[in-house]
Amino acid sequence: MSNQHLSQNSAIRVEQLKKYYGEGKNQVRVIEEANFEIEKGELVALIAPSGAGKTTLLMMLGCVLEPTDGKIWLGGELVWDKNHWSLKDTRRLRREKIGFIFQAHYLIPFLNVLENIILLPEMNGVPRETTKQKAMQLLDYFGIADKANAEPSQLSGGQNQRVAIARALATEPHIILADEPTAALDIERSVSVVKLLKQIAQEQQVAIIMVTHDGRLLPYCDRILSIEDRKVVVKPTSEMEKEEVL
Repeated sequence: MSNQHLSQNSAIRVEQLKKYYGEGKNQVRVIEEANFEIEKGELVALIAPSGAGKTTLLMMLGCVLEPTDGKIWLGGELVWDKNHWSLKDTRRLRREKIGFIFQAHYLIPFLNVLENIILLPEMNGVPRETTKQKAMQLLDYFGIADKANAEPSQLSGGQNQRVAIARALATEPHIILADEPTAALDIERSVSVVKLLKQIAQEQQVAIIMVTHDGRLLPYCDRILSIEDRKVVVKPTSEMEKEEVL
C-alpha cells in the first residue's frame, strides 16, 4: 500500500503488523496479525485479557517498541516499514505528534500543575509564554484553571488525571495513546474521563486509542480493537456492550 491510498482522515494505519520475542523453540508470538485504520476524531477502545499484548501494540504504535514485521503509518506518514523506522528521530516524533496517558498520572511531584504541562512543549522549542497560554486554556477547558499553581499532591486522583490529559494535549498531538487511564478511578469518574476523551477526539480531531478492562466504558467509544488469538479484530461497540471484558 502506498501513501496515496490512505484516507485524508487517516491518523493510524497498520498492515500485517507482527511482534515476536525470542527465536526458535523459545520464540513467543504476541501479535501475529494486525490490519486496521483509525481516523482522526475517533475514540477507540483496545481490549484483551491480561498478557495478550495490549501494551505491546500500544508501544509499537507509539514508536517505542520495534515491530517484528509489517508497516505503520501515522498521520499519513510511513514510520515503520517491515524492519526499520522510516524516520531517523523517533523521539522527536513521539514528543511532537504522540500524546501518552497512563494508569498512573506520572506528574512530576516537585513541579506545579502549570509547570508539568508546559515542560514538553518547551523541550520542543515552543516559547514559554506561548506554552503557558496554551496550558491555561487547557486547564480552563478541563475546569481546573484554579489549580495551576497547585502541586500534584494537593489534587484528587481525578484532577491529576485531567492534568495528565492536558499534558498529553499540550504538544497538539495527532494521536493519543492511553494505557488504562481510568484504572485507578471509580466508575463515575471513569465515565467522566472517557466522555472527556471522546469530546477531545471530536473537537481536536485527534485519534485516541484507550486500553481498558472495564466493559462499562465501551459504549462511549466509537469502535473496539480486540486482540484474539494473537490477531487484532475490529468490532463495533454494539457487539461488546453486554460482554464482560477480562
